[in-house]
Amino acid sequence: MNQGQKTAIAGIYEVCIGVPEPLYAIQYWEQFGYRLGQEGELPPATARQLYGVDSSLRSIRLYHQDADHGLIRLMIWQNPTNQGLGMESMKVRGNRWATTLTTDILNVLNHVEEAKVAGWAIAYTHPHWEIIYNKERKNRPFVDPTVGVREMLLLQPLTRQVLFQRFGYTLADYGKINSNSLLKTSQFTHMGMVIQDDSKETLKFYDEVMGLLRVRDDVETSYESSLAGREIFGLQPGEKFFVTAFDDPRSSTTDLMAARSGRLYIIRFPSSMSIESRFEAAKPGSLGMCLYTYRVQQLEQFCDRIKASGVQKFTNIVENEFGEPSFSFVAPDGYFWTLIGQY
Repeated sequence: MNQGQKTAIAGIYEVCIGVPEPLYAIQYWEQFGYRLGQEGELPPATARQLYGVDSSLRSIRLYHQDADHGLIRLMIWQNPTNQGLGMESMKVRGNRWATTLTTDILNVLNHVEEAKVAGWAIAYTHPHWEIIYNKERKNRPFVDPTVGVREMLLLQPLTRQVLFQRFGYTLADYGKINSNSLLKTSQFTHMGMVIQDDSKETLKFYDEVMGLLRVRDDVETSYESSLAGREIFGLQPGEKFFVTAFDDPRSSTTDLMAARSGRLYIIRFPSSMSIESRFEAAKPGSLGMCLYTYRVQQLEQFCDRIKASGVQKFTNIVENEFGEPSFSFVAPDGYFWTLIGQY
């Protein structure tokens, strides 16, 4: 994942997850191939500067093989601000979730169904068949190879996950399976957000200001066209959403095989739909998935450019809990972000 040209920004670096205590979370994510990494702390004054949370913080970074993106940061706040998104609907503004590639989605489903029987707080969809590419092509069953994915949603009080398995194709730089893990999974390959913006003006922030590569734009998913989309996002008859994806600049808008993981998926619902806003439950201080980070070259230049771009809020550069120069901001769409300097 480190080959190729260096860029100022790459794929999403971390998914940050607020947890009341780390032991169970570490054990859980180890089954997805993650392992213990750095630990660090912040006093309340610095946590307030960087994250806007008046609480001391202890964080643990989890690595996945040699991946340089799609990592996890467990954030243990002395005084969490709220319980987070929990197992709420995916059809809310402010939503966050992370997606993982697996080579055995039925094995994941087996564990999910056993957890359900054991009384866990858990919600899920069955692994639905979805054709991602060349949807217009008509295959002949039992004659032509199937090319697509099985994907499922998995919600728990502290995690919001989508898992998928590929059939009929591979992408070398889009997820690296840890074959020694119980669930045969990769690092997080893509992360999601939900907005409402018919003008699409807020989307410009991610390519024009952040420097990401817009690789898919306004791909429509409707109740009628996608069973997976219908169940995952709770679509009703006649409802639809649009998907725009932003990649590591080393990816490609035309060459499927050059796609890289660390992708940001933005789900855009029409403004005419009535959708609850839950931004407060998905930012630092919250339990559950509460923040995404990017690691960037030339952090000071990013800081200046973002401050001049009309973002809602921003901080100055300070050291985060791992001693890394960082700053935070609220993007035009309402999402809280933190960038980390890489030198």
